Amino acid sequence: RARELSHDGVLFPWRTINGHESSAYYAAGTAQYHIDADISYALMKYVYATGDTDFLLREGIHILVGTARFFMSLGFFSASGDRFEIHSVTGPDEYTTVVNNNLYTNVMAQFTLRAASEVLRQMATDRPDAFGDLVARAALSQDEVALWAHAAEVMYIPFNERMQVNPQDDQFMNRQLWNLDDPETGPKRPLLLYYHPLTIYRYQILKQADVVLALFLRGSIFPEEVKRRDYLYYDRLTTGDSSLSAVVQSIMAAELGDGDKAMDFFRRGLLLDLTDLHGNTTDGVHIASCGGVWSSLVYGFGGFRDDGGRFSIDPRLPDGWEKLQFHLSLLGYVVAVTVTDGEVTLQIIDGGEGLVGPLRVCGQEIEVGTTPVTVTGQTVMSR
Repeated sequence: RARELSHDGVLFPWRTINGHESSAYYAAGTAQYHIDADISYALMKYVYATGDTDFLLREGIHILVGTARFFMSLGFFSASGDRFEIHSVTGPDEYTTVVNNNLYTNVMAQFTLRAASEVLRQMATDRPDAFGDLVARAALSQDEVALWAHAAEVMYIPFNERMQVNPQDDQFMNRQLWNLDDPETGPKRPLLLYYHPLTIYRYQILKQADVVLALFLRGSIFPEEVKRRDYLYYDRLTTGDSSLSAVVQSIMAAELGDGDKAMDFFRRGLLLDLTDLHGNTTDGVHIASCGGVWSSLVYGFGGFRDDGGRFSIDPRLPDGWEKLQFHLSLLGYVVAVTVTDGEVTLQIIDGGEGLVGPLRVCGQEIEVGTTPVTVTGQTVMSR
């Protein structure tokens, strides 16, 4: 598929039935090249959670090499070599298509290029024979891998100095704010049932979380004050026409301490099929949103984060909730996490004797074993 589109490496399909790309409309499907980075990101999340380096260095490394090569052929360096850009792509938001430097795509490509170069460097040190075989099979060179690391280092991350927010892409802030809603009859949603795509594409209006999704998945690279401004800016522009949006918005609202918004978005995700909010459950349930509900509980209210294999828990229990309990599978152990008002208790409940850690819980570094350990701290969001 990458060769069909004149690129190097590998390109995973955005939608598929039989392994081939099945997107009906390229602008909102095939152009979502971030799918490659999403898969590399998921691969590394699996490795961080399991410690399965054998899989990473045996099979996973081919995904990293293929996707890194793809993004290197998709993007380009500025003439001075101090900026790497990616043009003509569509981010997660399908109401804004074929743009230059979509922020989500760029930060996820940055993750892919950095992960590929770092894993290869570690492989060369720890498993030189396997590394030598890979170099021969994939025709890799040190210069190529170094170029990936440089591209990640100078990846262009759009930022509007005047607004002090991250634009969704290079031209996003130049578009008009949506002004087509009828003041008497109210908004018509979803937009695609009432407006031509070309009309929608001319406005600052979103189908689903895009920048806000980047704030969640790559949260450690954004300062907290920028996260807050970004979240507030895009919250008013997001229609929620996609079933994938509410749960992500709930996670970020919880992280930023907005309990009312976090609960509102959580309920939208939770009740999507139970009350047929989008009027289409008869066609099938929204499985991705079901997974998102779990994520909004664990990542949002539970405050769990994994930053490059560094695990942390900083809960934000909604006002009125007495307890939240969830399980995490980490490094071969199942850890039960119980959040109450002012306390977080952790305990290994499966996997045998041993320790998981260090984990950062409510700002404290701990190790978790089969004996419960309790950390005190601020765990409840104010309304």
